[in-house]
Amino acid sequence: MGYDGKGQLMIGPETDSKQAWATLGAELAILEAYVDYRCEISVVVIRTESGAIANYPPVENQHLNHILDTTIAPAPDFGRSRHAGRSDRPAYRREARRRRRAGGRDVRDPGRPHPGQRAGARRPHNSGHWTIDACYASQFEQLVRAICGLPLGSTDNHADAIMKNIIGPDVERWRDFLADPMTKLHLYGKRDAPVGRKMGHATRLLPRR
Repeated sequence: MGYDGKGQLMIGPETDSKQAWATLGAELAILEAYVDYRCEISVVVIRTESGAIANYPPVENQHLNHILDTTIAPAPDFGRSRHAGRSDRPAYRREARRRRRAGGRDVRDPGRPHPGQRAGARRPHNSGHWTIDACYASQFEQLVRAICGLPLGSTDNHADAIMKNIIGPDVERWRDFLADPMTKLHLYGKRDAPVGRKMGHATRLLPRR
């Protein structure tokens, strides 16, 4: 439960450690140093049992209240996006490529984690949901292909995309997303919509000319 702000607590020099621990309500926890980062970039990598590796373009993730709010695909300045703006991030590009290569080598068992695995999520990830509408084969299709020993589909994107998570009561605005003819709406069918719960996502397609 250590995601989307759940099971997490930010502490500082003024924090009462005993009260913080009681608030967390856990028997075990991980203490992490705060990182003052400029942006978060993620890469979805697929590997089959036979060792075939494919990956989607790097995407940039923007968070709100510790929850993924928006994913820009591809990430700005990664060579294939005309719509997300420009930025001077050569160091980030190099690091993303390095981690993408390392991550592909470390994905040893398609769809299942192994002890000590550190390359990232071992499942379809929220930052890859844009592939449903903007790529020839989505991350969900690739998961099934990898587990079943089938050839991987194309990870090329036929459109750039901006994916927006629909969180909590914002789900009541679902008609607003459909007002844009280039937006694909995905609702998850959850009954209750408390603050902070992911209720769906909307992906705005930006066709490349």
